[in-house]
Amino acid sequence: MIDDIGSVDDGNTQTDSLALERRRGITIKSAVVSFALDDATTVNLIDTPGHPDFIAEVERVLSVLDGAVLVVSAVEGVQAQTRILMRTLRRLRIPVLIFVNKVDRGGARPERVLREIAAKLTPAVVPTGTVTAPGTRTATVHPYEPTAPEFTTRLTETLAEHDDEILAAYVDDDVTALPPVRLRSALHAQTARAQAHPVYFGSAITGAGVGALVDGVRELLPAATGSPDGPVSGTVFKVERGPAGEKIGYVRLFSGTVRVRDVITFGSAGRTAEGKVTGIAVFDRGTAERADAVTAGRIGKLRGLGDLRIGDAVGVPPERAAEQHFAPPTLETVVVPATPADRGPLHLALTQLAEQDPLIGLRQDDVRGEVSVSLYGEVQKEVVQATLAEQFGVEVTFRGTTTICVERPTGTGHAYEKDLEPFLGTVGLRVDPAPIGSGIRFRLEVELGSMPYAFFKAVAETVEETLKEGLYGWQVADCTVTMTHSGYWPRQSHSHAVFDKSMSSTARDFRHLTPLVLMSALQEAGTRVHEPMHRFRIEAPDDTSGPLLTALARLGAVPRDQRQDGTEWTVEGDVPAAHVHALEQRLPGLTRGEGVLETSFSHYAPTRTTPPPTRPRTDLDPLDRKEYLLRVARRVR
Repeated sequence: MIDDIGSVDDGNTQTDSLALERRRGITIKSAVVSFALDDATTVNLIDTPGHPDFIAEVERVLSVLDGAVLVVSAVEGVQAQTRILMRTLRRLRIPVLIFVNKVDRGGARPERVLREIAAKLTPAVVPTGTVTAPGTRTATVHPYEPTAPEFTTRLTETLAEHDDEILAAYVDDDVTALPPVRLRSALHAQTARAQAHPVYFGSAITGAGVGALVDGVRELLPAATGSPDGPVSGTVFKVERGPAGEKIGYVRLFSGTVRVRDVITFGSAGRTAEGKVTGIAVFDRGTAERADAVTAGRIGKLRGLGDLRIGDAVGVPPERAAEQHFAPPTLETVVVPATPADRGPLHLALTQLAEQDPLIGLRQDDVRGEVSVSLYGEVQKEVVQATLAEQFGVEVTFRGTTTICVERPTGTGHAYEKDLEPFLGTVGLRVDPAPIGSGIRFRLEVELGSMPYAFFKAVAETVEETLKEGLYGWQVADCTVTMTHSGYWPRQSHSHAVFDKSMSSTARDFRHLTPLVLMSALQEAGTRVHEPMHRFRIEAPDDTSGPLLTALARLGAVPRDQRQDGTEWTVEGDVPAAHVHALEQRLPGLTRGEGVLETSFSHYAPTRTTPPPTRPRTDLDPLDRKEYLLRVARRVR
């Protein structure tokens, strides 16, 4: 589709278009290209990052995929991030082909990597060929012939797991009774159901094995089935800003057709909006070209929808609705502008970055005039810094990275306020603990008709907002808030006078009163701070186990499982997220550079420090009743 093949080393790859991506040689933002394999098959390819700091980019495309190609290096082998991605793809039952790349690089060991894939990713792998002269520029990939014994034996073993006819032939040692077309048909079906995973070998630079991979994409990954004549249904997986600052949404359309000037609905999580499409670009033959419409199965860039957000459903919500599959960021840092004059531009720039990456978690502290962002790691921090400088002209520094904790209620608490000056309204709330992972739930124990719906909505929205900062300043998780009392002053005025809002309840009364009541109830209930814990796995020489266990204990890690295999020792367990970076730095020295560490978020656990860690508040601090009432009174006036 393009004249020249790009190269990461030369900084001219087709999908890594950002200057920062080309300079670093890594993918930071997901990118889309489209190409035709033949007259009947078009592939929409979404290139996503592999670095764990940018897992959010992968998160957003999972709900729009028909299949995936998971790339593994023939030199480095299966890495920690590869395992996290494969577990998620298997859980979502997304068909996966595995491509072992870089067979031409020095140190490439395709057979060893194949064993790693079977041991660490999935045993249901089917190698589709062999490599001669691996580790050299002349490395060549030889696809297996359909009747080759080494291929049919491995294929039959894998397919027999989910196919009774093939299992019977395998048990009877009568594999020859199964014709190649029968095995190919079964491989196609099981790949589409994410039960089998063909493995291809090759080199992106030399092109070796790429043709076989392309054939696998065409033949084994399932094609889109939506009808252009059906109801409009799609998902927004990326948002960016155009040259004039206009918002552009990347939409995978599962069904129907969207045309320029169509008025469409979109939204998510109880939020619904409507807008007119003013422009469309459809990905085709390597580029995005202006078009009058985008149809089912294609990916389009829509303009004109100013309220569009990542994760929004367009039209009828698809069956595969966007949802969170990976853990949220567990690190946070304060962004400091180089000059005070850049505070305004910094906030605007971060707001636009948060549109493109909602997991940045922008947190504005009006009390101290500071802005915090949540992050996955130090590399992401460097990328944010460079992006702010290059795209927005704002130079920034960062304060030290801290861990993001959460609070969970430890008991039940209730509070009630009626017509407290200067509020015209009654609010009673009860806080109860909820099961881990259930989130925040708001419910009523009063009749819905006891006051206007707008006032109930104001209370519900304020509850959600207030719980972003609990007793220790961390977001409160997993609790139920029940409204037990309600009351309001109806619209009224003095005799023969116009409506007087000072004598009537407004939504503002409930928005200001609710935090005071809620935090009083939360104080009675009590909360406990929980810190994020990572599951770790270390593979190291067995003679380094003693120093390693000592170091793990000092970092607050809890080993759960230890195994020895020859001269290699493996330990798995949990370690506080705050100490993961320190573990990464100390591991090479403790293991003579031979240790391999894998970590991923596991759960939140109660902190063991006394007093627990706190985070500065950014609100009017309803925990300080007197000061809160004074500040609110000034705002009301």
